[in-house]
Amino acid sequence: MGRVQKLEQPRKSLTEIGEEILLVSRNELYMNLPYLDVALCALWFRPGGEVTLSLATDGENLYYDGAWLADRYLRSHVLTNRAYLHVIFHCMLRHLAKKKGKVPELWDLACDAAVESILDELDYPCLNEGFIPAKQKFYGECRREMPVLTAEGIYRYLLRQNLPEYEFAQLQRRFLVDDHALWDPQQQEDQEQSKRQDEKWQDLSGRTQTGLETMLSDHGSGGEAVLEQVRVAVREDVDYRAFLRRFAAPREVAAVDGDAFDYIFYTYGLQLYGNMPLVEPPETREEHRIEDFVIAVDTSMSTSGELVRQFLACTYAVLRSAGTFTRKVNIHIIQCDDQIRSDTTIRDLEELREYMEHFTLNGGSATDFRPVFDHVAKLLEAKAFANLRGLLYFTDGMGIYPEKRPPYETAFILLGEPPLSVRMPPWAIRLALELPDLERAVRETNLDLPDEIDLDELPRT
Repeated sequence: MGRVQKLEQPRKSLTEIGEEILLVSRNELYMNLPYLDVALCALWFRPGGEVTLSLATDGENLYYDGAWLADRYLRSHVLTNRAYLHVIFHCMLRHLAKKKGKVPELWDLACDAAVESILDELDYPCLNEGFIPAKQKFYGECRREMPVLTAEGIYRYLLRQNLPEYEFAQLQRRFLVDDHALWDPQQQEDQEQSKRQDEKWQDLSGRTQTGLETMLSDHGSGGEAVLEQVRVAVREDVDYRAFLRRFAAPREVAAVDGDAFDYIFYTYGLQLYGNMPLVEPPETREEHRIEDFVIAVDTSMSTSGELVRQFLACTYAVLRSAGTFTRKVNIHIIQCDDQIRSDTTIRDLEELREYMEHFTLNGGSATDFRPVFDHVAKLLEAKAFANLRGLLYFTDGMGIYPEKRPPYETAFILLGEPPLSVRMPPWAIRLALELPDLERAVRETNLDLPDEIDLDELPRT
């Protein structure tokens, strides 16, 4: 009887093992999070690259280290699942494209913390690494200042904190998962390719948002955390100046209307008759100016005083800019939490300046939007407005809304993206702003606030 020769299987390389681990993780994630199907398959697996013992992406490829993946997989397949999804979320939330102009170390940490906060809320066994007190403590500190933990919000929080080097290093160790070296825009040779990649991920995020909104019947899954941040990622940049001007009313002003003036007939007349033009330039033109208007400010405890001040500074700068503010106006600035705290009537630019110089933020209770609308209804009955164009309510969005639609346009300007629990009435105009949007609007008015107004030092009672 002959000896049976045992055939040995060729030993797999760490590169092959690493790719198999990524495939297993992708399949397991797809089975649990089907709304991420396209995003999970949007990166090409590439060994090596500039990866240093982890994962990395440039928005097109997923570079991996086989030994690093094998080590994590042997410890727990949850770790490789989280690492894979961690990188995918960076791309979906467009963290790569938004790094330009940021402090690199702070932005990297903010992005990692934002992504990990989503993973920690996803209630799936394949992603559950257990309760880590240090991470939850940091989430709690951030949530005191922002309703949704976005990379942008955490980045601003870290800037304000100015943490000592040791504490900052501790946070990095808590949240570090992947290598962000390929995010550096200076190292991207083809800027057009980088732009196309960002547009691709913005499109994928939009499709994911649609899928999430139709599949979130399972409220215990934690999918709300993904949707909240995806909404921020797909949101376009906001021009607050243009938005504010939509509440302006058309009126005639004494000025030459260049659009309605025919220069051909004018110059022809001068050529034909010497000094006698055939047409004269019109002496008036129609412009859109803000006249009757209401600005309501939510002064509850949940509203950030810093953002309220930035909002008022931006609104002030836009209103006093050329082509927006008439000589005589009727603007009511109302402060309210669960009751009317103040109602200041602005009649001209000088009164607006005076209001800003002596502004005090009043309030600090719960939020109820109804008193403002009741108050404006009484003003309308008293003929306090000739033609009320609209009401602008600056708030975090969390409060009691009126049931009926008012007889004028109403816009809620939200302090960042609100949680999914916020249900605004269908008749309300909704605009989510971040602090950079307001700062950009102030800069683009090309007008500085008066030197004597220091918005950072405005008192609060």
